[in-house]
Amino acid sequence: MKQYHKVLTIAGSDSGGGAGIQADIKAISAMGCFAASAITAVTVQNTVGVQAVHPIPLDILAGQIDAVLSDIGADAVKIGMLHSAAVVEVVASKIEQYGIRNVVLDPVMVSTSGHRLIEEEAIEALKTRLMPLARVITPNIPEAEILAGCTIASEDQFEAIAAQLSSRCQASVLLKAGHLTGDDLVDYFYNAEDGTATLLPSKRVYTKNTHGTGCTLSSAFAAALAKGEGLTQAAVSAKNYIAQAIISGAKYEIGHGHGPVNHFFR
Repeated sequence: MKQYHKVLTIAGSDSGGGAGIQADIKAISAMGCFAASAITAVTVQNTVGVQAVHPIPLDILAGQIDAVLSDIGADAVKIGMLHSAAVVEVVASKIEQYGIRNVVLDPVMVSTSGHRLIEEEAIEALKTRLMPLARVITPNIPEAEILAGCTIASEDQFEAIAAQLSSRCQASVLLKAGHLTGDDLVDYFYNAEDGTATLLPSKRVYTKNTHGTGCTLSSAFAAALAKGEGLTQAAVSAKNYIAQAIISGAKYEIGHGHGPVNHFFR
């Protein structure tokens, strides 16, 4: 019998379908893997913004993770929105319990519309409890600024910031350049396992359809790892996937705010 490449995504649900669990499942599927999920919170949101967040009880969250990993298993785990320190602890303990190595952590803190998605004490728990369990972290610039405790004004700082974050958590770092200005965007990937750095360039696409780009990229990264790609190649595959999804998604109009990328451009 054939076997699927399996990815478990642990994140919040987005009723608008552009980010969170919904974006993760689309990206993982489009990358050729089987997607399973554990929902941390239900958000009331659309392309305009987040109206409310309803946390899932901790025992139900833990139960979802147990149900998937004890039966189906996972070749990689993607972690997204974790709104509280208690949620971080549950997820961290389960990663330890099942010995998952391919963990891609997207330190989601603020939505595309500017809505804060994480409590203050959860940030510290993320740094100390979960980041050291990740194989890769994928912060954007605002997230990297919070994690590193400094302001990032240009790509010239990427090498130092990535090295600082990697040293702190012993994980590889994909630092995303999308929040900078200019036509040329160069994401920076530091592979902590072989000490190499890879520049991932792309042209800026001037579109408002950028909702869920971080969720999509990290999920694509997890899917590439699940299929057996090496770290740097997985970073390249994920970057190529999100770049094409943004280009294709720019051609569509959906909602009145930040629309989604086109996960199934292929």
